[in-house]
Amino acid sequence: MNTTALVGAQWGDEGKGKIIDILARSADYVVRATGGSNAGHTVVNGDKTYKLHLIPSGILYPDTVNIIGNGVVIDPKVVLEEMDSLTALGVKLDNLMIDLRAHVVLPYHKEIDELAELAKGDNAIGTTKRGIGPCYADKCDRIGIRMIDLLDPDVFGQKLRANLELKNKIITAVYGGKPLDFDSIYAEYCGYAKRLSRFACDTGTVLYNAIKANKRVVFEGAQGTLLDLDSGTYPFVTSSHPITGGFCAGAGVGPTAITECLGIAKSYTTRVGAGPFPTELNDKVGEHLLHVGHEFGTTTGRARRCGWLDAVILRLAVRINGLTALAINKLDTLSGLKKLKIATHYMRNGAVVDEFPADISILEGCTPVYEEFEGWDDDISSCKTFAELPKSAQVYINAIERLSGCAVTMIGVGPDRKDIIYK
Repeated sequence: MNTTALVGAQWGDEGKGKIIDILARSADYVVRATGGSNAGHTVVNGDKTYKLHLIPSGILYPDTVNIIGNGVVIDPKVVLEEMDSLTALGVKLDNLMIDLRAHVVLPYHKEIDELAELAKGDNAIGTTKRGIGPCYADKCDRIGIRMIDLLDPDVFGQKLRANLELKNKIITAVYGGKPLDFDSIYAEYCGYAKRLSRFACDTGTVLYNAIKANKRVVFEGAQGTLLDLDSGTYPFVTSSHPITGGFCAGAGVGPTAITECLGIAKSYTTRVGAGPFPTELNDKVGEHLLHVGHEFGTTTGRARRCGWLDAVILRLAVRINGLTALAINKLDTLSGLKKLKIATHYMRNGAVVDEFPADISILEGCTPVYEEFEGWDDDISSCKTFAELPKSAQVYINAIERLSGCAVTMIGVGPDRKDIIYK
């Protein structure tokens, strides 16, 4: 077997799209298995920039099969807009598949998502308000509408009517919103179903047969480890499992189907939305990381919170995901900083905290302890080998390996797919 799972090793936004794009060149299949349109990958190829949310990054390669698995929640409007955008750029969609079991995001999910966030006030989680959480909640409540339902007008109509009766009560009585109209939603989404029907199939069987045939498969991660519903900074997390284990449930494969696990991290740390962030920098260094690193969300456009690299987080990612290697992105963003820091552990009430705590109230009381490194002024974007990097940059990468307990095999030194060093 030749299968690789790529996951975010921080709070998402680690530049997974670039690494996935590199591996997709030689992949037979690229699989997205978790999350929804709350995720975003930016891929730069020459003079073209592709912003992908639901469609796997392998779509840029005409011979690669791209699968949206059963664990993804599909917003039909968003995926069709993405398809139209790609088609306008000359990208063919012939090898795209969407699993029949994938759940569908509907207007009431997005409405409830936004109203619930507003109602929380200062305690808002910071969701993208794209209906992802409410859709997964319906899935767990066993009232969700799946792609297979959407493709049958009668079944879709029955389920939509029943759900809308309940959701409108929540929208009006709980949140004081305006009820949504059945007829307009039904007509709109039946139109979407007609366009999407040719892509829908049992992707789990397709993938199983591909792996049995020793095809090269890349599982494409969305979000990051610290946003995992169980292992992340709950409740400031996403509503799915963006870790290697999530690929098994979300793509319909067993754990033995994955042979390599590659974690993607930045050379520093960022996060979007609310929640604790021990190494956050609200100073000139944080401003440097924000603007030099162009740290604005692909999906929301929101400015990301920036801070020093956190090895406590990386060790958690290595453990939970069973990482076999790390790819470190945006090393070039650190150029020009005189001193660099990596958090090796935390202190709380005079006690050492080596492992990432489960209780965020404990995390909020943690102070990071740093190891300091010399920076560099060189422009490293033209470096092609590890030996070409400034000595201080080499020391920094070696420290990441030492502190995380995982080998670094890829280093991003610029935004383009060619701006990569293999170590």
